[in-house]
Parts: sequence; structure tokens; C-alpha cells
Amino acid sequence: MATLTYVYAESTAVLGPLATYAEPHTYDLCAPHAEGLTVPRGWEILRLALPETAPEYQPDDLVALVEAVRDAAAEAAPEPPAAGGRNSPAPMEAPAAGARRGHLRILREP
Repeated sequence: MATLTYVYAESTAVLGPLATYAEPHTYDLCAPHAEGLTVPRGWEILRLALPETAPEYQPDDLVALVEAVRDAAAEAAPEPPAAGGRNSPAPMEAPAAGARRGHLRILREP
């Protein structure tokens, strides 16, 4: 696995170790695509040393990620509208399919 970063204005692409956080103009690539990467004519590609093996994740890493997503979802959960009545707020519209909320995307089942 590797991360491709590019700077269009400088016609430069950098292929390096997997990034730990998302940045604009970066893409994570699997090993076969990272090895076969080519760039347009006139561009320069810098290939940084990649680790021989994928990083080993501990079960605690996954648990921490799940808890962070749950906490973010709990903070973002809207209050349910009051039932009936003249002064009750209008019902909230459901977000459009593929709508973004922060760094998460809502996907509807077909």
C-alpha cells in the first residue's frame, strides 16, 4: 500500500508510505497499482522508500476507531421533532444520497 500525492502546478507526483490522515490531492493505492504507476509526459515522479510489510494493527486500534465514530454520530444526532401540534417544527428532510456530513458520507441502500 502507498499514498500518491501530487502538485499539479509543479507537475510532480510523490509515491510514498501510506498516509495516516487524508489530505487534498492524495490517493491510497494498492501494491500492484503503486508499482505500475506512470505519470504524464513532462511530470516528475518521486518514489519514496515503501515498507516491505503492511503495518500490523492491534485490536485496540479498531475499538478506538469504532468509539470515535459512535461519539461523532451521537453528537450529530438531531433531536426528534415534537409530535403534532400547531407550533411543532417542520419535519427534517432526509439528506440526499451521497450527501456529506463532515468526513463521513451517507450511502442509501438500493
